[in-house]
Amino acid sequence: MAERRQAVIDLREAERAELRSLAARRTTAQALALRARIVLASATGAQHKQVAAELACDPQTVRKWRNRFIGLRLDGLQDEPRSGSPRSIDDQRIEQVIARTLESTPPDATHWSSRGMARASGLSVSTVQRVWRAFGLQPHRLETFKLSTDPDFVAKVRDVVGLYMAPPDRALVLCVDEKSQIQALDRSQPMLPMRPGQPARRSHDYKRHGTTSLFAALDVATGRVIGECYPRHRATEFRRFLDRIEADVPADLDVHLVMDNYATHKTQLIRDWLVKRPRWHVHLTPTSSSWLNQVERFFALITDKKIRRGIHQSIAALKADISSFIDHHNAAPKPFRWTKSAPDILASIERFCIRNTPENANA
Repeated sequence: MAERRQAVIDLREAERAELRSLAARRTTAQALALRARIVLASATGAQHKQVAAELACDPQTVRKWRNRFIGLRLDGLQDEPRSGSPRSIDDQRIEQVIARTLESTPPDATHWSSRGMARASGLSVSTVQRVWRAFGLQPHRLETFKLSTDPDFVAKVRDVVGLYMAPPDRALVLCVDEKSQIQALDRSQPMLPMRPGQPARRSHDYKRHGTTSLFAALDVATGRVIGECYPRHRATEFRRFLDRIEADVPADLDVHLVMDNYATHKTQLIRDWLVKRPRWHVHLTPTSSSWLNQVERFFALITDKKIRRGIHQSIAALKADISSFIDHHNAAPKPFRWTKSAPDILASIERFCIRNTPENANA
């Protein structure tokens, strides 16, 4: 069904300048900035659904503020008076709190606390917390990210994800990597078991009993894992692990190996080994993109379920626990389900880069 005809928004130059200012200023409350963007986008003649999709909001929101602007012009973008007692804190003070939170840091810290902001702004702690909550501000939180700088990033993503989504016939796709320097840790005092109303407890300090490195190959189709522990993670050990895989894989199948650019994987010893075996095909993941290798998901699983809270008084005990976990996993293996195509991944990264450019971060 066709969308109803919309009244045309004809912006005066002064109104257009004010709307652009509201949409671009970092100190503008984000609700007001969104309303300004809605009007600017609607003034181009775009339909409600188009504007909503572009600004990631609901079409009803677009319709509401579009009609409010047509009726009241710029005054229509302000919030209407609400019932109840009058507000004791006006928009200007709220905007000052938001601007200070986004654009400054306290002299004695790297980020604002609610108590520090309350002292600096003259508001109560609960008021500052309500303002932050309303505008999605969390100064205490910090997230990390890492973008690959590999010049062949796009080609490698398409190559590896293509293997996951449409593996070749008569072939085995194996994700290979090593989890190095796994520590055998023993607590300095006996662990106290869990009780009703009280979690298990262990001493904060520990004794080290050496390390081992786990080499693993995950079969993408079945979820089965080939794993082996070695005292070190050099090219020599990696070559021995490849021999182990070669012995386990039926001779009539090609092997497609997904691995990263770690120096151990690219030595002359490994190159010569691969050249002698034409049924082996190597697919390298981009640099700084370990998330693309499915065996990393298995490493996260074994770390969470067996290693992180494990107590091991020797390397032998640690290796026995790792082998036991792999055996139990292989008794009923389940493959990890890869759902995102290469174009979807590349589009997500593009959106992240666009959203975090300086001009958009300041909007």
